[in-house]
Amino acid sequence: MRSFWLLPAFALLGTGCIVEAPTGQNKPPPEVERARAQARDMPPMVVRLSADLDGKAELTAASVQPGQVAPGESAKVTLVFKALEDMTADYTIFVHVEDVDGHAERMNLDHKPVGGQYPTNRWKKGELIKDEFTLFVPPVAVRGLNLWMGLWDAATDTRLRLRNPDKVRNDGNNRILVMQVPVTR
Repeated sequence: MRSFWLLPAFALLGTGCIVEAPTGQNKPPPEVERARAQARDMPPMVVRLSADLDGKAELTAASVQPGQVAPGESAKVTLVFKALEDMTADYTIFVHVEDVDGHAERMNLDHKPVGGQYPTNRWKKGELIKDEFTLFVPPVAVRGLNLWMGLWDAATDTRLRLRNPDKVRNDGNNRILVMQVPVTR
């Protein structure tokens, strides 16, 4: 008799509950959808730089596609480096994304170059290295995002020194302000 009652209970464990399909009630208002679509269609924002990172590498250019983003959306960021010498250390690209008004929490998008496929200790003098990563914009209302970056040595916990701070926007702490990315509202 005992197994008779356990068998139906066990059989019920494999059944699922019925969940209603989304009805679109949580869909953003039409003006928000239009703003997001317009942001996705924006051409890329491209900047030329000449940031000398301790004589080892130069950040020469950066782009964000699309050139304007919406809260909750993502953008592709591309950084272009030139190796100024053969590199022997394995540096991390540090990326700090901050609200231009300082209201939202800073995002750290630190990563190994080229998705970890081409570490700096393999860079050879004169090479151009293209690094790409995705920036996810927080689903909060911000006017824009500051995109800061540099190279960092995890072994010594030090950043490569910016040798030409008068040529690029920076914070005086070896962080380069690559660009300000506009965010739709």
